[in-house]
Amino acid sequence: MAGARMQDIADDAGINKAMLHYYFRSKEKLFEVIFKEAAARLFPTIASILNSDLPLFEKIRRFTNDYLEIVIENPFLPLFVLNEINKRPQAFGKKIFGHHRPPVHILAEQIQQEIHKKNIKPINPAHLVMNMMSMCVFPFVGKPMIQLIMNIDDTQFRNMMEERKTMIADFIIASIKK
Repeated sequence: MAGARMQDIADDAGINKAMLHYYFRSKEKLFEVIFKEAAARLFPTIASILNSDLPLFEKIRRFTNDYLEIVIENPFLPLFVLNEINKRPQAFGKKIFGHHRPPVHILAEQIQQEIHKKNIKPINPAHLVMNMMSMCVFPFVGKPMIQLIMNIDDTQFRNMMEERKTMIADFIIASIKK
């Protein structure tokens, strides 16, 4: 957001800057609308997966696939969320979740049950959730560094992200499976 100019945005949209200001008033309002639209797809999708009665491994597969599917189409989302949540954690959390935080506790309980049944190796549920999230989020936050180090273009990066939809789930499941 910091590098974007309203004139550039208006030019890309094929409208004049006055019209852009009329509808959105400021760059912050425009980005908020864009973010809310993308977040309106992501957060309910994740919440429905966490709330579902799916077996643990299927939940992990659905989480990584669906999260990456949405973020591939909205690659600005993870960095925008991280920047905004670091500026105003409480206000931003309330803006995205309202009074209903993602039901991560349901996944944590399911993980504990699977450990108790000896279906998976003992792991702190918080670490498992962080592993899933970080493996999905980091490539988008670190995209310029990844592209530079690996000498890949946008198409190659996107192809890698498509592969990660199943690769992350396979990796996570293999790490906890008994």
